[in-house]
Amino acid sequence: MAIGLDEAKRRLRLFADVEAAETSPLYAHLGGKAAEDDDVAGLLTSASSGDAQGTLLMATAHRLIQADPIHPLSRYYPSLGGFDGVDGETWPMFREFLLGRADKARELISSRYTQTNEVRRAALLYPALSLVSKEAGGKFSLLEVGCSAGLLLGLDKFSYRYQCDGGEQLSAGPAKTAVGLHAALDLAPGAVAPKLLKKLTIVARAGLDRAPVDADDEEELAWLEACVWADQPDRIRLLRTAAAAQRKYPPDLIAGDAIDDLATAAATLPADVPLVVMTSHVLAYFGDRRPDFIAELRKLAAERPLWWVSEERYEAGLEYVLPGRADLEATDGMGVLGVVRWADGEVDARALARTAAHGQRLTWLVSVPAG
Repeated sequence: MAIGLDEAKRRLRLFADVEAAETSPLYAHLGGKAAEDDDVAGLLTSASSGDAQGTLLMATAHRLIQADPIHPLSRYYPSLGGFDGVDGETWPMFREFLLGRADKARELISSRYTQTNEVRRAALLYPALSLVSKEAGGKFSLLEVGCSAGLLLGLDKFSYRYQCDGGEQLSAGPAKTAVGLHAALDLAPGAVAPKLLKKLTIVARAGLDRAPVDADDEEELAWLEACVWADQPDRIRLLRTAAAAQRKYPPDLIAGDAIDDLATAAATLPADVPLVVMTSHVLAYFGDRRPDFIAELRKLAAERPLWWVSEERYEAGLEYVLPGRADLEATDGMGVLGVVRWADGEVDARALARTAAHGQRLTWLVSVPAG
């Protein structure tokens, strides 16, 4: 079901004011202007309700300018070599460019959805997986739901450096690797820094997505790049590096519905090994099916040891199993890293950290050493 114009404008305003405000001057500007423009915002009504997000409109425009890189608009797109900052010509040129290709834009918006494989989110997920690994006895299988090209499934092969408040650094992962990630690690009052495993033992891994992306297909990889914010070219370079590294250890990617096919995907992984189901900024697209997803996790947990590692907005994920935590709401655009386990029908849900959407930093919340 599609959304109406007013809802499209509301979502674009939210995107500009919350998601992009602190990290992307270009997208904050374009999203804010689009939220006031019936014609541009109206393009977003071509998407299904769950997919109609500001990120999809920006990705569509990015893909179209990728295909026409000599257009003057490219000078505002660092991803295409542009170096001009936002000025009085940015929005008029963007509007003219996009509406001049309205049919192509609607085709992309109606057939595509945001599939950002944000590699830097691995730095947010790693501390939670270190904790789970200890609780699971040292080894586990990994199932990522909403995996896109599955780049995060190789997170045990990345190296990590966390810069702490007082100048201390935490490190994890292999010393020699193509993908090295850095993140700031702040401690909430009373919190104690996490204990990170130097190595994770993932015995099997798979990804579930309604339309898995083949990162070896240049057209599909171009869409992944288009989903990365255009004024953050370092993210695109990292995506390319991770995609190249993945060719050495291609994961098993399964096409299917995140809820209806969850059990089938889980069954492809060894039944005698603890299972970790991982999601990262996926549940926002589930709409009113979020409780159904969590119900499926609960069913799986009744059959085998299972942990859910969730890096989502609180309202989209952890709130359903850890309600009443107004302090975790995403009023500042931050997400929440959580770990959930069901044992004997009872849920154990823990909020571990507040997280920046693109992996830049996390604020650790746990007041005793995790693990």
